[in-house]
Amino acid sequence: MTGEQATFLAEQMVALMQGEFPATCKVLAAVKDGTRDYRPDPKSRTAWEVATHIATADIWFLDSIISGQFVFDPAAAKAAEAQFTTVADVVASYEKAFPARLQQVKAMSGDELTRTVDFFGMFQKPAVGFLGMTNNHSVHHRGQLAAYLRALGSKVPDIYGPSGDSEK
Repeated sequence: MTGEQATFLAEQMVALMQGEFPATCKVLAAVKDGTRDYRPDPKSRTAWEVATHIATADIWFLDSIISGQFVFDPAAAKAAEAQFTTVADVVASYEKAFPARLQQVKAMSGDELTRTVDFFGMFQKPAVGFLGMTNNHSVHHRGQLAAYLRALGSKVPDIYGPSGDSEK
């Protein structure tokens, strides 16, 4: 992959992720503090755990792409999630951090985007190739959280069109 091709791909992926961003914010905001401990099964994460995971993991993935290395520090991950006390805190942090990181990705050079990055010894690919994984991870967990919403007493926001809760 050339630097020019990587730059084009990054521009396309950033645009895709910018398009997903409003729906993710709406799903996060639909979690209510009073019901955030809902989980559909004892093996499942709570709505709060999924929401904080989305907000912190999206930033971690983008930071890893920007830095060119994936390093997972469990203590740092717990500290990042512990910074939030309310759902509004989660949404506000995400609304600030995610677009800023996307702009950093957009500013990466072709050389930075094509450098080989290792994902915990499981596979290696150009940094730009991890943008798709980042998006898929986020959409996966957003869908998980959206599936919780009605059960915890919230309305499902429009994601790719009207939801059953927005139709009249």
